[in-house]
Amino acid sequence: EVQLVESGGDMVQPGGSLRLSCAASGFTFSAYYMNWVRQAPGKERELVARISSAGGTTYYTDSVKGRFTISRDNAKNTLYLQMNSLKPEDTALYLCARGRFKYDYWGQGTQVTVSS
Repeated sequence: EVQLVESGGDMVQPGGSLRLSCAASGFTFSAYYMNWVRQAPGKERELVARISSAGGTTYYTDSVKGRFTISRDNAKNTLYLQMNSLKPEDTALYLCARGRFKYDYWGQGTQVTVSS
C-alpha cells in the first residue's frame, strides 16, 4: 500500500523557518518524481516545488524561489521542503504528491501558518 505521511508543519512568525518532511512507503521511492503542493483556504491547489527521481532537477513556483528548497533522501524514502523567510501568504496546508505531471498518490497534508 502506497503511503505518504507529511510532518513538520507549525505556526511561525513572518521571517521564520520550517522544514517539512514526507515519509514514503509501499513503492520504489527512488523511481518517482515527487512534489510539494499547497492549498490555502478558498484557493486552488498550487504546485510549490518538484524534484526529479534522483534529485538532480528541481522546479519552484516563482513566489517561493530563493526561499524554499526541495530535497530528497532516497535511502530514507523521505522528501523534504526547507522553508525560509516565511510570509503570511505561505499559510496553507502542504501536501506531498507522487508523480511528474499527474499526481496519483497524495499525503494528508501538514498545516503551515505564518502569523505574528
